[in-house]
Amino acid sequence: MKKIIIVLSGLFLTLTMQAQDRTQPKPGPSPVINIKKPQSFTLPNGLQVLIVENHKLPKVSFSLNIDNTPYAEGSKKGVSSLTSSLIGNGSMKISKDAFNEEIDFLGADLSFYASGASGSSLSKYSGRILELMADGALNPNFTQEEFDKEKDKLLENLKTQEKSVAAVAGRVQNVLAFGKDHPYGEFLSEETIKNVTLADVENNYNTNFVPENAYLVIIGDIKFKETKKAVEKLFGSWAKASAPSMKYTDPVNVQYSQINFVDMPNAVQSEISLQNTVNLKMTDPDYFATIVANQILGGDFNSYLNMNLREAHGWTYGARSSIGGSKYISTFRASTQVRNAVTDSAVVEFFKELKKIRTEKVTDEMLSNVKAGYVGKFVMQIEKPQTVAGYALRIKTQGLPEDFYENYIKNINAVTADDVLAVAKKYFLEDNIRVVIVGKGSEVLPGLEKLKIPMFYFDKFGAPSSKPVMKKAAPAGVTVKSVLDNYIKAIGGEKAVKGVKTIAMTGSTTIPQAPAPLTFTSKVDSKGKMIVELAMGTMSLMKQVVNEKEGYASQQGQKMKLEGEALAKAKAGAVPFEELTFATKTDLLLTGIEPINGSDAYALKNGDATLYYDVKTGLKVADSETQDQGGKKVTMMTYYNDYRDVKGIKVPFNIIKNVGIELDIKIADVKINEGVSDADFQ
Repeated sequence: MKKIIIVLSGLFLTLTMQAQDRTQPKPGPSPVINIKKPQSFTLPNGLQVLIVENHKLPKVSFSLNIDNTPYAEGSKKGVSSLTSSLIGNGSMKISKDAFNEEIDFLGADLSFYASGASGSSLSKYSGRILELMADGALNPNFTQEEFDKEKDKLLENLKTQEKSVAAVAGRVQNVLAFGKDHPYGEFLSEETIKNVTLADVENNYNTNFVPENAYLVIIGDIKFKETKKAVEKLFGSWAKASAPSMKYTDPVNVQYSQINFVDMPNAVQSEISLQNTVNLKMTDPDYFATIVANQILGGDFNSYLNMNLREAHGWTYGARSSIGGSKYISTFRASTQVRNAVTDSAVVEFFKELKKIRTEKVTDEMLSNVKAGYVGKFVMQIEKPQTVAGYALRIKTQGLPEDFYENYIKNINAVTADDVLAVAKKYFLEDNIRVVIVGKGSEVLPGLEKLKIPMFYFDKFGAPSSKPVMKKAAPAGVTVKSVLDNYIKAIGGEKAVKGVKTIAMTGSTTIPQAPAPLTFTSKVDSKGKMIVELAMGTMSLMKQVVNEKEGYASQQGQKMKLEGEALAKAKAGAVPFEELTFATKTDLLLTGIEPINGSDAYALKNGDATLYYDVKTGLKVADSETQDQGGKKVTMMTYYNDYRDVKGIKVPFNIIKNVGIELDIKIADVKINEGVSDADFQ
């Protein structure tokens, strides 16, 4: 299969940067906060109802939350996910299609999950939406057919995550922080999902979807008395019951700071996280000082971490930190994603900023700006009904004073530099912190080892493992020619491959911030012509064209002519199978065997690119190319999967390209020696 050259980095840089925070304007004097208090009542079954009348807009929002203690699912991890998927698929009274069609017809939103439900609508339809919420939540229609569908979806989603560096990083971070038997540390696996039956879902629902710890919050253009009668009628039949109260041993932080490394050979950048567990409750005296300290370290755009790693060094789109405030144990976590080449340097800078906030008082200017920005965001949020609902709920579930949010700004502004220093030493554990890194070991381990920080190795599921083998020598007798010959043979043989004059591929993919899937089109002609395009409907987002006369790339209407080395590379790739052109190349090098997605592959160095061919199958499984972007070297990886036969030629129907984000292209149709004309390359 030809190497697909796509100039995507600019497109994704634009989209990603648009999603970044920006420095907020400084607000004026702090306003007086007056959050309207809910009227409340409790049903005999234990359901607590909070109602806030707000007649500014003809809208109503609903939130049903069941505040049970967290529980581990063990060998049936996935049962709560499947319960969430099945609740709301109609009810015992209304079919799934009729249920969803009515919600759409009313222009409303209604969602269900294992621990509650939420919805919103125009106030004139609020009565009916409340009826549908109650019906879907209290009379779910669990069928084997829907269960099987949702189970298959969950398994398919799990498969797509296994090659995602971000997904693996998130899983391992939780396993190492809490332990795989803790509710916050256990994870989905194919085995645990397959263990779940429809009866398990029904049992999970009957055991945990109960009213004793449930809160129904309704805010908007409604009347209390009328709404109270409706709630009593619709939820009064909910059978009184309580869920089991589970307890787990709190995890212990590591005795000394260390690097916990997970090798992901397909990673083009490293996921870095520094973390330790904390017991920080919203009722604690130092809660407000801690959230301000976190803003200074990594919660704000102008934070220490972001200004260092992003603004000063340009290593990342953003570096952030967070700290949980909960009645249960949570974590302090600082994280980012950086290029492989600067992984070790980024770790050094993380520790530098961690030490700074623990040993140096924050400047008055920094403290003032961070507090002003935080207060500004708080004021903006209190205008949203969902925010007010969340506040009302947290006052109940977290045991907060009734005036907690009225005094919120005052408590933020009362935080001093000494307070920040004290809580940073208490909660940001520089000497007892895990540095969890998921990345390409062959590129990042040599630098990390020079840091002299104790290092331990784990697999993709958080289990201890040995140090990964980075590269092996190719066996005697294996040469560049033999690798290429085996590839040509594997995809159909030399005669068949040389008979391919054109290839046309169409498929789809998704990207962040895009409201719909994108269409992917690739056409190539053996005469040295190629077009690759990403489009959203009829609008072209990105296109690259090479023909006999020129080469160009266009992005959202902006056209850039390809010249020099860029044009030469594009022309070199404008063939159905570049391997057929390698016979005259003398600079190809067989550098050894490297792991690619769990299998060994021969690595052929071709200038700034490396091509990978599976040792067993001979098929090309990946290629990489190092590009210069803004004076920095960036490695782009492309993976080829799901080979299928098309007219005697094996073609990959799944192409995954890492360009700062993972572009997963699903090919729907491949045409060989048809569907291509000269007009395509204009």
